Amino acid sequence: MKKETHIIDSTKQDTSEKDYSKYFQTTYQPPSLKDAKRRGKEKVQFHKDFTIDEDLQNIGVGKKFMIRTYGCQMNEHDTEVMAGILSDMGFESTTDTNEADVILLNTCAIRENAENKVFGEIGHLKPLKLEKPGLILGVCGCMSQEESVVNKILQKHQHIDLIFGTHNIHRLPQLIKNAIFNKEMVIEVWSKEGDIVENLPRVRKGNIKGWVNIMYGCDKFCTYCIVPYTRGKERSRHPEDIIEEVRHLARNGYKEITLLGQNVNAYGKDLEEVDYGLGDLMDEIRKIDIPRVRFTTSHPRDFDDHLIDVLAKGGNLVEHIHLPVQHGSSDVLKLMARKYSREHYLKLVDKIKTKIPNAVFTTDIIVGFPNETDEQFEETLSLVKEVEYDMAFTFIYSPRDGTPAAKMEDNVPMEVKKERLHRLNAVMNEIFLKKNKALVGEVVEVLVEGESKKNPDVLSGHTRTNKVVHFQAPKSMIGELVNVKINDAKTWSLNGELVKTVEVSQ
Repeated sequence: MKKETHIIDSTKQDTSEKDYSKYFQTTYQPPSLKDAKRRGKEKVQFHKDFTIDEDLQNIGVGKKFMIRTYGCQMNEHDTEVMAGILSDMGFESTTDTNEADVILLNTCAIRENAENKVFGEIGHLKPLKLEKPGLILGVCGCMSQEESVVNKILQKHQHIDLIFGTHNIHRLPQLIKNAIFNKEMVIEVWSKEGDIVENLPRVRKGNIKGWVNIMYGCDKFCTYCIVPYTRGKERSRHPEDIIEEVRHLARNGYKEITLLGQNVNAYGKDLEEVDYGLGDLMDEIRKIDIPRVRFTTSHPRDFDDHLIDVLAKGGNLVEHIHLPVQHGSSDVLKLMARKYSREHYLKLVDKIKTKIPNAVFTTDIIVGFPNETDEQFEETLSLVKEVEYDMAFTFIYSPRDGTPAAKMEDNVPMEVKKERLHRLNAVMNEIFLKKNKALVGEVVEVLVEGESKKNPDVLSGHTRTNKVVHFQAPKSMIGELVNVKINDAKTWSLNGELVKTVEVSQ
Protein backbone atom coordinates (compact mmCIF):
# COMPACT_ATOMS: atom_id res chain seq x y z
CA MET A 1 0.00 0.00 0.00
CA LYS A 2 1.36 3.41 -0.96
CA LYS A 3 2.37 5.47 2.05
CA GLU A 4 0.72 8.85 2.51
CA THR A 5 2.89 11.94 2.77
CA HIS A 6 2.83 14.30 5.75
CA ILE A 7 4.51 17.64 5.02
CA ILE A 8 4.92 19.51 8.27
CA ASP A 9 3.86 23.15 8.21
CA SER A 10 4.11 25.78 10.93
CA THR A 11 0.31 26.07 10.98
CA LYS A 12 -0.02 22.37 11.89
CA GLN A 13 2.61 21.96 14.59
CA ASP A 14 1.64 20.37 17.88
CA THR A 15 1.52 23.25 20.35
CA SER A 16 2.44 20.88 23.16
CA GLU A 17 5.94 20.67 21.67
CA LYS A 18 8.49 23.44 22.10
CA ASP A 19 7.32 26.19 19.77
CA TYR A 20 10.10 27.08 17.34
CA SER A 21 7.63 28.36 14.75
CA LYS A 22 8.10 31.91 16.05
CA TYR A 23 11.75 31.62 14.97
CA PHE A 24 11.51 29.54 11.82
CA GLN A 25 9.53 29.04 8.62
CA THR A 26 8.69 25.37 8.19
CA THR A 27 7.12 25.00 4.74
CA TYR A 28 8.93 22.95 2.13
CA GLN A 29 10.15 24.92 -0.87
CA PRO A 30 12.53 23.85 -3.64
CA PRO A 31 15.89 25.58 -4.02
CA SER A 32 15.70 28.52 -6.38
CA LEU A 33 18.52 30.61 -7.84
CA LYS A 34 16.16 33.57 -8.14
CA ASP A 35 15.00 33.32 -4.53
CA ALA A 36 18.50 32.62 -3.27
CA LYS A 37 19.93 35.74 -4.87
CA ARG A 38 17.22 37.80 -3.16
CA ARG A 39 17.88 36.22 0.19
CA GLY A 40 19.40 37.84 3.22
CA LYS A 41 16.62 40.31 4.01
CA GLU A 42 15.54 38.37 7.09
CA LYS A 43 17.87 38.83 10.03
CA VAL A 44 19.46 35.68 11.41
CA GLN A 45 18.34 34.86 14.92
CA PHE A 46 20.61 33.30 17.57
CA HIS A 47 19.08 30.83 20.03
CA LYS A 48 20.72 29.31 23.09
CA ASP A 49 17.63 27.71 24.58
CA PHE A 50 17.70 24.28 22.91
CA THR A 51 16.04 21.63 25.04
CA ILE A 52 14.47 18.25 24.40
CA ASP A 53 10.89 18.10 25.65
CA GLU A 54 10.40 15.90 28.68
CA ASP A 55 8.11 13.48 26.89
CA LEU A 56 10.81 12.89 24.24
CA GLN A 57 13.82 12.43 26.53
CA ASN A 58 13.23 8.69 26.99
CA ILE A 59 11.52 7.83 23.73
CA GLY A 60 14.60 5.96 22.54
CA VAL A 61 15.29 3.90 25.66
CA GLY A 62 15.99 0.32 24.63
CA LYS A 63 16.42 1.32 20.98
CA LYS A 64 19.45 1.89 18.78
CA PHE A 65 20.36 4.31 16.00
CA MET A 66 22.85 4.38 13.16
CA ILE A 67 23.87 7.36 11.00
CA ARG A 68 25.66 6.88 7.70
CA THR A 69 27.51 10.01 6.65
CA TYR A 70 28.39 11.04 3.12
CA GLY A 71 30.39 14.04 1.97
CA CYS A 72 32.30 16.81 3.68
CA GLN A 73 33.46 17.65 7.19
CA MET A 74 30.32 19.74 7.69
CA ASN A 75 28.24 16.59 7.29
CA GLU A 76 30.51 14.83 9.79
CA HIS A 77 29.88 17.69 12.20
CA ASP A 78 26.11 17.50 11.63
CA THR A 79 26.23 13.78 12.31
CA GLU A 80 27.91 14.44 15.66
CA VAL A 81 25.05 16.78 16.58
CA MET A 82 22.35 14.32 15.49
CA ALA A 83 24.10 11.56 17.45
CA GLY A 84 24.12 13.84 20.49
CA ILE A 85 20.41 14.59 20.19
CA LEU A 86 19.47 10.92 19.71
CA SER A 87 21.65 9.91 22.66
CA ASP A 88 19.89 12.49 24.84
CA MET A 89 16.60 10.89 23.76
CA GLY A 90 17.75 7.56 25.18
CA PHE A 91 18.90 5.88 21.96
CA GLU A 92 22.17 3.94 21.84
CA SER A 93 24.54 4.01 18.89
CA THR A 94 25.20 0.89 16.80
CA THR A 95 27.24 0.07 13.72
CA ASP A 96 25.11 -3.00 12.94
CA THR A 97 22.34 -2.25 10.45
CA ASN A 98 20.27 -5.19 11.69
CA GLU A 99 20.31 -3.88 15.29
CA ALA A 100 19.20 -0.34 14.41
CA ASP A 101 15.72 1.00 15.14
CA VAL A 102 16.53 4.33 13.44
CA ILE A 103 18.80 4.65 10.40
CA LEU A 104 19.61 8.12 9.06
CA LEU A 105 21.45 8.76 5.80
CA ASN A 106 23.22 12.12 6.13
CA THR A 107 23.70 12.96 2.47
CA CYS A 108 25.93 15.02 0.18
CA ALA A 109 24.69 16.74 -2.97
CA ILE A 110 27.89 18.23 -4.32
CA ARG A 111 28.60 15.47 -6.86
CA GLU A 112 26.48 13.03 -8.82
CA ASN A 113 28.46 10.02 -7.61
CA ALA A 114 27.65 10.81 -3.97
CA GLU A 115 23.95 11.05 -4.82
CA ASN A 116 24.02 7.72 -6.66
CA LYS A 117 25.61 6.05 -3.62
CA VAL A 118 22.79 7.29 -1.40
CA PHE A 119 20.03 6.06 -3.71
CA GLY A 120 21.84 2.73 -3.93
CA GLU A 121 21.84 2.51 -0.13
CA ILE A 122 18.14 3.48 0.01
CA GLY A 123 17.42 0.53 -2.29
CA HIS A 124 19.56 -1.84 -0.20
CA LEU A 125 17.64 -0.91 2.95
CA LYS A 126 14.21 -1.77 1.51
CA PRO A 127 14.33 -5.52 2.38
CA LEU A 128 15.31 -4.63 5.96
CA LYS A 129 12.35 -2.25 6.20
CA LEU A 130 10.01 -4.98 4.95
CA GLU A 131 11.45 -7.34 7.55
CA LYS A 132 11.25 -4.71 10.34
CA PRO A 133 8.23 -2.44 9.65
CA GLY A 134 8.93 -0.46 12.83
CA LEU A 135 12.37 0.59 11.59
CA ILE A 136 12.58 4.36 10.96
CA LEU A 137 14.50 5.18 7.77
CA GLY A 138 15.42 8.83 7.31
CA VAL A 139 17.18 10.88 4.64
CA CYS A 140 18.72 14.16 5.74
CA GLY A 141 21.55 16.50 4.76
CA CYS A 142 22.12 18.35 1.53
CA MET A 143 20.27 16.02 -0.86
CA SER A 144 17.09 16.58 1.15
CA GLN A 145 17.19 20.28 0.20
CA GLU A 146 16.77 19.39 -3.50
CA GLU A 147 13.25 19.25 -4.88
CA SER A 148 14.19 16.60 -7.47
CA VAL A 149 15.54 14.31 -4.76
CA VAL A 150 12.43 14.59 -2.58
CA ASN A 151 10.20 13.95 -5.61
CA LYS A 152 12.24 10.86 -6.54
CA ILE A 153 11.89 9.48 -3.02
CA LEU A 154 8.17 10.15 -3.04
CA GLN A 155 7.76 8.38 -6.37
CA LYS A 156 10.13 5.43 -6.01
CA HIS A 157 11.10 4.91 -2.39
CA GLN A 158 7.96 4.87 -0.28
CA HIS A 159 9.73 2.81 2.41
CA ILE A 160 11.47 6.01 3.59
CA ASP A 161 9.77 7.38 6.73
CA LEU A 162 11.46 10.74 7.27
CA ILE A 163 13.05 13.50 5.19
CA PHE A 164 14.52 16.63 6.75
CA GLY A 165 16.99 19.26 5.66
CA THR A 166 20.15 20.99 6.81
CA HIS A 167 18.44 23.87 8.60
CA ASN A 168 16.24 21.98 11.06
CA ILE A 169 18.51 19.40 12.67
CA HIS A 170 17.53 20.82 16.08
CA ARG A 171 13.97 19.64 15.28
CA LEU A 172 15.08 16.00 15.25
CA PRO A 173 13.28 15.02 18.50
CA GLN A 174 9.91 16.15 17.17
CA LEU A 175 10.59 14.62 13.74
CA ILE A 176 11.50 11.23 15.22
CA LYS A 177 8.34 11.34 17.33
CA ASN A 178 6.22 12.13 14.26
CA ALA A 179 7.90 9.35 12.26
CA ILE A 180 7.28 6.81 15.04
CA PHE A 181 3.65 7.64 15.75
CA ASN A 182 2.42 8.73 12.31
CA LYS A 183 1.85 6.25 9.52
CA GLU A 184 2.71 8.81 6.84
CA MET A 185 6.06 9.81 5.43
CA VAL A 186 7.23 12.89 7.34
CA ILE A 187 8.86 15.68 5.33
CA GLU A 188 10.21 18.86 6.91
CA VAL A 189 12.60 20.77 4.67
CA TRP A 190 12.83 24.48 5.36
CA SER A 191 13.34 26.99 2.60
CA LYS A 192 14.56 29.67 5.02
CA GLU A 193 18.34 29.62 5.29
CA GLY A 194 18.21 28.86 8.97
CA ASP A 195 19.09 30.61 12.18
CA ILE A 196 21.87 29.62 14.58
CA VAL A 197 21.02 27.32 17.46
CA GLU A 198 23.74 27.05 20.09
CA ASN A 199 24.11 24.52 22.91
CA LEU A 200 23.16 21.54 20.76
CA PRO A 201 24.41 18.26 22.22
CA ARG A 202 26.93 16.27 20.21
CA VAL A 203 28.75 12.98 20.36
CA ARG A 204 32.19 13.65 18.94
CA LYS A 205 34.04 11.01 16.95
CA GLY A 206 37.01 10.31 19.17
CA ASN A 207 38.71 12.57 21.70
CA ILE A 208 41.85 13.59 19.82
CA LYS A 209 40.62 15.79 16.95
CA GLY A 210 37.48 17.91 16.93
CA TRP A 211 35.41 19.89 14.43
CA VAL A 212 34.33 23.41 15.42
CA ASN A 213 31.78 24.99 13.14
CA ILE A 214 32.30 28.76 12.95
CA MET A 215 29.79 29.61 10.22
CA TYR A 216 27.15 28.15 7.94
CA GLY A 217 26.23 28.61 4.29
CA CYS A 218 27.84 30.23 1.28
CA ASP A 219 27.12 33.34 -0.78
CA LYS A 220 29.57 32.74 -3.62
CA PHE A 221 27.21 31.02 -6.11
CA CYS A 222 29.85 29.26 -8.19
CA THR A 223 27.91 28.12 -11.24
CA TYR A 224 28.62 24.40 -10.71
CA CYS A 225 27.85 24.28 -6.98
CA ILE A 226 24.60 23.38 -5.23
CA VAL A 227 25.85 24.31 -1.73
CA PRO A 228 24.39 27.87 -1.63
CA TYR A 229 20.96 26.30 -2.11
CA THR A 230 21.37 23.35 0.26
CA ARG A 231 23.22 25.23 3.02
CA GLY A 232 21.80 28.73 2.64
CA LYS A 233 23.33 32.16 3.13
CA GLU A 234 26.50 32.86 5.09
CA ARG A 235 25.79 32.99 8.81
CA SER A 236 28.55 33.42 11.40
CA ARG A 237 28.48 32.23 14.98
CA HIS A 238 29.39 34.78 17.63
CA PRO A 239 33.14 34.77 18.45
CA GLU A 240 32.59 34.19 22.17
CA ASP A 241 30.59 31.01 21.50
CA ILE A 242 33.31 29.63 19.21
CA ILE A 243 36.12 30.50 21.62
CA GLU A 244 34.29 28.88 24.54
CA GLU A 245 33.83 25.69 22.48
CA VAL A 246 37.54 25.62 21.64
CA ARG A 247 38.44 26.16 25.30
CA HIS A 248 36.10 23.32 26.26
CA LEU A 249 37.90 20.99 23.82
CA ALA A 250 41.28 22.11 25.15
CA ARG A 251 40.17 21.42 28.73
CA ASN A 252 39.09 17.95 27.64
CA GLY A 253 42.46 17.08 26.19
CA TYR A 254 41.85 17.48 22.46
CA LYS A 255 45.07 17.92 20.53
CA GLU A 256 43.71 19.37 17.29
CA ILE A 257 40.69 21.32 16.12
CA THR A 258 39.50 22.24 12.63
CA LEU A 259 37.43 25.39 12.17
CA LEU A 260 34.67 24.62 9.68
CA GLY A 261 32.66 26.61 7.19
CA GLN A 262 31.53 26.27 3.58
CA ASN A 263 33.56 29.43 2.98
CA VAL A 264 35.44 29.82 6.23
CA ASN A 265 37.33 32.94 5.07
CA ALA A 266 34.06 34.86 4.92
CA TYR A 267 33.61 34.45 8.66
CA GLY A 268 32.37 37.59 10.39
CA LYS A 269 31.25 39.54 7.32
CA ASP A 270 27.61 39.24 8.40
CA LEU A 271 28.23 40.22 12.05
CA GLU A 272 26.78 43.72 12.17
CA GLU A 273 27.74 44.53 15.74
CA VAL A 274 31.51 43.94 15.37
CA ASP A 275 34.29 44.37 12.80
CA TYR A 276 35.72 40.90 13.21
CA GLY A 277 37.01 38.36 10.68
CA LEU A 278 38.70 34.98 10.50
CA GLY A 279 42.11 36.54 11.17
CA ASP A 280 40.81 38.09 14.40
CA LEU A 281 39.26 34.80 15.49
CA MET A 282 42.40 32.77 14.82
CA ASP A 283 44.54 35.37 16.57
CA GLU A 284 42.51 34.72 19.73
CA ILE A 285 42.37 30.96 19.30
CA ARG A 286 46.16 30.70 18.88
CA LYS A 287 46.45 31.81 22.53
CA ILE A 288 44.41 28.83 23.72
CA ASP A 289 46.38 25.83 24.97
CA ILE A 290 45.55 23.39 22.18
CA PRO A 291 48.46 22.08 20.06
CA ARG A 292 47.02 22.37 16.56
CA VAL A 293 44.45 24.57 14.82
CA ARG A 294 43.34 24.13 11.20
CA PHE A 295 40.58 25.66 9.10
CA THR A 296 38.66 24.59 5.99
CA THR A 297 37.38 25.28 3.39
CA SER A 298 38.79 28.59 2.26
CA HIS A 299 38.01 30.64 -0.84
CA PRO A 300 40.78 32.63 -2.60
CA ARG A 301 38.51 35.68 -2.89
CA ASP A 302 38.32 36.12 0.90
CA PHE A 303 41.87 35.16 1.90
CA ASP A 304 43.00 38.57 3.18
CA ASP A 305 46.35 39.98 4.29
CA HIS A 306 45.38 40.10 7.97
CA LEU A 307 44.70 36.37 7.98
CA ILE A 308 48.08 35.71 6.35
CA ASP A 309 49.82 37.86 8.98
CA VAL A 310 48.11 35.94 11.79
CA LEU A 311 48.94 32.54 10.28
CA ALA A 312 52.57 33.66 9.96
CA LYS A 313 52.72 33.85 13.78
CA GLY A 314 52.75 30.04 13.75
CA GLY A 315 52.53 28.35 17.13
CA ASN A 316 49.47 26.16 17.14
CA LEU A 317 48.30 27.59 13.79
CA VAL A 318 49.47 24.93 11.36
CA GLU A 319 51.18 25.79 8.08
CA HIS A 320 48.86 23.56 6.01
CA ILE A 321 46.56 25.66 3.81
CA HIS A 322 43.76 24.13 1.76
CA LEU A 323 43.18 26.63 -1.06
CA PRO A 324 40.78 25.31 -3.73
CA VAL A 325 41.66 26.64 -7.19
CA GLN A 326 39.14 24.54 -9.19
CA HIS A 327 40.82 25.37 -12.53
CA GLY A 328 43.95 26.88 -14.01
CA SER A 329 42.33 28.93 -16.79
CA SER A 330 40.99 32.43 -16.09
CA ASP A 331 38.34 31.93 -18.80
CA VAL A 332 37.03 28.75 -17.18
CA LEU A 333 37.19 30.36 -13.73
CA LYS A 334 35.00 33.14 -15.13
CA LEU A 335 32.46 30.58 -16.40
CA MET A 336 32.55 29.02 -12.94
CA ALA A 337 31.87 32.46 -11.37
CA ARG A 338 34.84 32.02 -9.04
CA LYS A 339 35.45 35.80 -9.23
CA TYR A 340 39.24 35.56 -9.34
CA SER A 341 41.74 34.95 -12.13
CA ARG A 342 44.64 32.56 -12.49
CA GLU A 343 46.97 35.51 -11.90
CA HIS A 344 45.17 36.54 -8.71
CA TYR A 345 45.39 33.02 -7.34
CA LEU A 346 49.10 32.66 -8.07
CA LYS A 347 49.79 36.07 -6.57
CA LEU A 348 47.97 34.98 -3.41
CA VAL A 349 50.03 31.78 -3.22
CA ASP A 350 53.24 33.80 -3.60
CA LYS A 351 52.11 36.22 -0.89
CA ILE A 352 51.42 33.35 1.52
CA LYS A 353 54.74 31.66 0.72
CA THR A 354 56.59 34.93 1.32
CA LYS A 355 55.05 35.37 4.78
CA ILE A 356 54.96 31.62 5.60
CA PRO A 357 57.97 30.03 3.85
CA ASN A 358 57.14 26.53 5.12
CA ALA A 359 53.49 26.70 3.97
CA VAL A 360 52.10 23.55 2.35
CA PHE A 361 49.18 23.84 -0.08
CA THR A 362 46.40 21.41 -0.97
CA THR A 363 43.56 22.07 -3.39
CA ASP A 364 40.42 20.99 -5.29
CA ILE A 365 40.35 20.79 -9.10
CA ILE A 366 37.55 20.06 -11.58
CA VAL A 367 38.24 18.72 -15.07
CA GLY A 368 35.85 18.66 -18.00
CA PHE A 369 33.82 21.77 -17.17
CA PRO A 370 31.54 22.78 -20.07
CA ASN A 371 33.51 24.22 -23.01
CA GLU A 372 36.89 23.31 -21.48
CA THR A 373 39.42 23.15 -24.32
CA ASP A 374 42.69 21.23 -24.50
CA GLU A 375 44.56 24.52 -24.09
CA GLN A 376 42.57 25.44 -20.99
CA PHE A 377 43.21 22.04 -19.46
CA GLU A 378 46.93 22.52 -20.14
CA GLU A 379 46.67 25.74 -18.11
CA THR A 380 45.49 23.65 -15.16
CA LEU A 381 48.47 21.34 -15.57
CA SER A 382 50.90 24.26 -15.70
CA LEU A 383 49.37 25.86 -12.58
CA VAL A 384 49.68 22.58 -10.69
CA LYS A 385 53.36 22.34 -11.65
CA GLU A 386 53.96 25.95 -10.59
CA VAL A 387 52.28 25.73 -7.18
CA GLU A 388 53.42 22.14 -6.45
CA TYR A 389 50.59 21.05 -4.19
CA ASP A 390 51.24 18.42 -1.54
CA MET A 391 47.82 16.88 -2.07
CA ALA A 392 44.68 17.49 -4.13
CA PHE A 393 41.10 16.34 -4.58
CA THR A 394 40.45 16.00 -8.31
CA PHE A 395 37.04 15.49 -9.88
CA ILE A 396 35.32 15.03 -13.22
CA TYR A 397 32.64 17.70 -13.70
CA SER A 398 29.07 16.47 -13.32
CA PRO A 399 26.08 18.85 -13.63
CA ARG A 400 23.98 19.43 -10.53
CA ASP A 401 20.31 20.06 -11.14
CA GLY A 402 19.33 23.62 -10.20
CA THR A 403 22.74 25.21 -10.77
CA PRO A 404 23.49 27.66 -13.61
CA ALA A 405 26.13 25.31 -15.05
CA ALA A 406 23.48 22.61 -15.45
CA LYS A 407 21.94 24.79 -18.17
CA MET A 408 25.24 24.84 -20.08
CA GLU A 409 25.85 22.16 -22.68
CA ASP A 410 27.92 19.41 -21.07
CA ASN A 411 29.95 19.19 -24.26
CA VAL A 412 33.20 17.60 -23.11
CA PRO A 413 32.91 13.85 -23.93
CA MET A 414 33.28 11.51 -20.95
CA GLU A 415 36.25 9.73 -22.52
CA VAL A 416 38.00 13.12 -22.81
CA LYS A 417 37.16 13.96 -19.18
CA LYS A 418 38.57 10.64 -18.00
CA GLU A 419 41.74 11.06 -20.06
CA ARG A 420 42.29 14.56 -18.66
CA LEU A 421 41.70 13.38 -15.10
CA HIS A 422 44.21 10.57 -15.65
CA ARG A 423 46.82 13.01 -16.97
CA LEU A 424 46.18 15.45 -14.12
CA ASN A 425 46.48 12.74 -11.47
CA ALA A 426 49.69 11.46 -13.04
CA VAL A 427 51.25 14.94 -12.78
CA MET A 428 49.90 15.35 -9.25
CA ASN A 429 51.21 11.98 -8.08
CA GLU A 430 54.66 12.76 -9.41
CA ILE A 431 54.70 16.00 -7.42
CA PHE A 432 53.30 14.36 -4.28
CA LEU A 433 56.01 11.68 -4.37
CA LYS A 434 58.75 14.26 -4.94
CA LYS A 435 57.55 16.39 -2.01
CA ASN A 436 57.30 13.32 0.26
CA LYS A 437 60.76 12.06 -0.71
CA ALA A 438 62.18 15.42 0.35
CA LEU A 439 61.12 14.54 3.90
CA VAL A 440 63.16 11.33 4.07
CA GLY A 441 65.70 11.73 6.87
CA GLU A 442 63.72 14.58 8.47
CA VAL A 443 62.08 14.43 11.89
CA VAL A 444 58.47 15.53 11.96
CA GLU A 445 55.83 16.00 14.63
CA VAL A 446 53.02 13.44 14.36
CA LEU A 447 49.69 13.39 16.16
CA VAL A 448 49.11 9.67 16.83
CA GLU A 449 45.49 8.89 15.93
CA GLY A 450 45.29 5.11 16.10
CA GLU A 451 46.20 1.85 14.46
CA SER A 452 46.97 1.71 10.76
CA LYS A 453 44.01 0.40 8.74
CA LYS A 454 46.22 -2.22 7.11
CA ASN A 455 48.28 -3.37 10.10
CA PRO A 456 47.16 -3.22 13.75
CA ASP A 457 50.80 -3.47 14.85
CA VAL A 458 51.54 -0.13 13.15
CA LEU A 459 50.34 3.25 14.41
CA SER A 460 49.22 6.08 12.16
CA GLY A 461 48.85 9.83 12.44
CA HIS A 462 49.17 13.16 10.65
CA THR A 463 51.88 15.80 10.55
CA ARG A 464 51.15 19.49 10.99
CA THR A 465 51.03 19.65 7.17
CA ASN A 466 48.41 16.88 7.16
CA LYS A 467 50.59 14.12 5.75
CA VAL A 468 49.87 10.55 6.84
CA VAL A 469 52.72 8.83 8.71
CA HIS A 470 52.95 5.13 9.67
CA PHE A 471 55.35 3.90 12.35
CA GLN A 472 55.69 1.32 15.12
CA ALA A 473 55.18 2.47 18.70
CA PRO A 474 53.32 1.42 21.88
CA LYS A 475 49.55 1.85 21.62
CA SER A 476 49.78 3.92 24.79
CA MET A 477 51.01 6.75 22.57
CA ILE A 478 47.66 7.07 20.75
CA GLY A 479 46.47 10.62 21.32
CA GLU A 480 49.97 11.97 21.87
CA LEU A 481 52.25 14.22 19.81
CA VAL A 482 55.47 12.38 19.01
CA ASN A 483 58.57 12.85 16.88
CA VAL A 484 59.05 10.49 13.96
CA LYS A 485 62.06 10.20 11.65
CA ILE A 486 60.93 9.59 8.06
CA ASN A 487 62.78 6.73 6.38
CA ASP A 488 60.51 5.89 3.43
CA ALA A 489 58.19 7.93 1.20
CA LYS A 490 55.21 6.83 -0.86
CA THR A 491 52.88 8.93 -3.02
CA TRP A 492 50.18 9.24 -0.38
CA SER A 493 51.96 8.46 2.88
CA LEU A 494 55.22 8.32 4.81
CA ASN A 495 56.85 5.58 6.87
CA GLY A 496 59.12 6.31 9.79
CA GLU A 497 60.48 5.34 13.16
CA LEU A 498 59.73 6.81 16.55
CA VAL A 499 62.49 8.96 18.01
CA LYS A 500 62.85 10.40 21.46
CA THR A 501 63.60 14.04 22.20
CA VAL A 502 64.83 15.48 18.92
CA GLU A 503 64.42 18.94 17.50
CA VAL A 504 61.50 18.83 15.07
CA SER A 505 61.80 20.26 11.56
CA GLN A 506 58.53 21.65 10.25
